[in-house]
Amino acid sequence: MAGSREFFNRRLHSLLGVVPIGLFLLVHLTVNHQATGGAESFNRAANFMESLPFLNVLEIVLIFLPLLYHAIYGLYIAFTGTANTGRFGFFRNWMYLLQRITGVLTLIFVAWHVWETRIAMIFGTPLNYQMMEDIFSSPFMIAFYVVGIISAIFHFSNGLWSFMVSWGITISPRSQVISTYVTMIIFVLLSIVGLQAIFAFI
Repeated sequence: MAGSREFFNRRLHSLLGVVPIGLFLLVHLTVNHQATGGAESFNRAANFMESLPFLNVLEIVLIFLPLLYHAIYGLYIAFTGTANTGRFGFFRNWMYLLQRITGVLTLIFVAWHVWETRIAMIFGTPLNYQMMEDIFSSPFMIAFYVVGIISAIFHFSNGLWSFMVSWGITISPRSQVISTYVTMIIFVLLSIVGLQAIFAFI
């Protein structure tokens, strides 16, 4: 019984990391990347997202609740699992370890980012290009966001590999090798998008 519950929790944890959390990451990166077109371009994209009907309900149901479950169960996995990197050093063991490390870093980053943006909006700070430009006026915050964004993108990209394995999409060793290359390409491309967005505000 306990084994089947853990199997279900891990499958759900993996699924939520892709849908809807992963999809939200892609949308968020796309909106932020509009900053490369200037302040007006970013403000237009941000205003469109903020004008979506039932936005608060959508954020709670499709983002915050799935993220809360994914984070809590992810912390459980991170602090109870063993990677065996010292004994074996296999590539996948290192990726397993990096997945756990970036998961914790991403959680810290997301918590701070929500505080600095969504909570600030509750107290009257408008979400616009100026808000992000002010955040990135500090070199420390630039470095913090670079690490946070890279961690989040790696966690998502490498998580795609685990998702495809756990859901029976990539069963054979060959398909898993191919998916490793594909997910790492996704990581590189999304990292470029994320970094371009950050430096567009500087």
